[in-house]
Amino acid sequence: MASNSISAYTDIYRELHQPVLITAGCFAAIAVILSIYLNLQHLRSYTNPAEQKWIVAVIFMVPVYATESVISLWVPRLSLACDILRNCYEAFALYSFGSYLVACLGGERRVIELLENKSREQLGKPLLEGADENRSVDQRSFRNFFFRPCTLGKDLLVIGKFGLVQYMILKTVCAFLAFLLELFGVYGDGEFKWYYGYPYIAVVLNFSQMWALYCLVKLYNVTHERLQSIKPLAKFISFKAIVFATWWQGVGIALLCAFGILPKEGKVQTGLQDVLICIEMAIAAIAHVYVFSAEPYCFLPVSKYGKVTTETTKKELKLEQGHDEKLAVLERTETKAEASGTSVRESVQEIVLEGGQHVVKDVVLTFNQAMGPVEKGVTKIQETFHQISVGSDDQEEESELKVEQRVEANLRGS
Repeated sequence: MASNSISAYTDIYRELHQPVLITAGCFAAIAVILSIYLNLQHLRSYTNPAEQKWIVAVIFMVPVYATESVISLWVPRLSLACDILRNCYEAFALYSFGSYLVACLGGERRVIELLENKSREQLGKPLLEGADENRSVDQRSFRNFFFRPCTLGKDLLVIGKFGLVQYMILKTVCAFLAFLLELFGVYGDGEFKWYYGYPYIAVVLNFSQMWALYCLVKLYNVTHERLQSIKPLAKFISFKAIVFATWWQGVGIALLCAFGILPKEGKVQTGLQDVLICIEMAIAAIAHVYVFSAEPYCFLPVSKYGKVTTETTKKELKLEQGHDEKLAVLERTETKAEASGTSVRESVQEIVLEGGQHVVKDVVLTFNQAMGPVEKGVTKIQETFHQISVGSDDQEEESELKVEQRVEANLRGS
């Protein structure tokens, strides 16, 4: 009976595979064309590298997702490899979106100043340092990250960056771990069984993703007033919709298959996920054209990004008045504004080099922050062992002295 149902699902899959592949390919083509066009607009009007390099990274998430989903649907045996690449880029895109918000606020230094000012307002802290330090330390405790994030000051930025980078690292590590487990046949994609690796990796990634998004929301809530010029809510919703849709959609399909609502055939499960992603990426690409438009970067103050030159031309004219001729001079002044720009090649080089350096710097900083408490714990353990060893040595010396004193007393008594 089970074999008959499996064969029936296989026949249905074969019949629907080609038309579904064509339909998904059309949606994916729309997503890729719109996203590449929007990215080219940003690269040609690359006048604000601090912001646009992260916008390009976020927008590029759509063609990456769409292309990998079509390849996975076309060649099912490559679905796991495509899923790994998709997950890795999703983590980088989330990091890029957080970096974009920081860049829109004027950079990390300006964000730190903004957060410190917010903290002073919330705590009622005077400008003179050192006043009421105990109260400040108490208010900046970690529990206030959940209830009063404004009081954390620059620590809020540190926690937010740590939340984004930890997800980027964990997502990448878990993706390659899933690949290794699949090679040994113990990954079990979509199987919620204790002897497979999928449920454990899903739980870890779910917690990591929720924490990263929560950190991003907290940082956004504190700074959203300063971000009104870029209409952050639309950008935030469009980005979070992609991240949540792909992740929870995959988990939801796996649960439906586990409960028997959908067939447990692996091709059906991955194929349904790929088709839905292609449709969603086409919708996301259309939304990005309006949400992440390149128009604000095409019209920037020339005094800051270029130079203004004036050209004066003079020309003599002959005017006839009756039988007399008079010379007249015509003077014309033209003002030319030359705005600085970059080629697409230069823009890509700047994105790769500067963006790569920024990512490496944040990853190193995160590792240092993670290793700091560990090093302190190891140091405390070493100090404890040292104190125990020193105490035992002192006790041995005291016992030896007591023995010597008793021997001397016995000799004197005799």
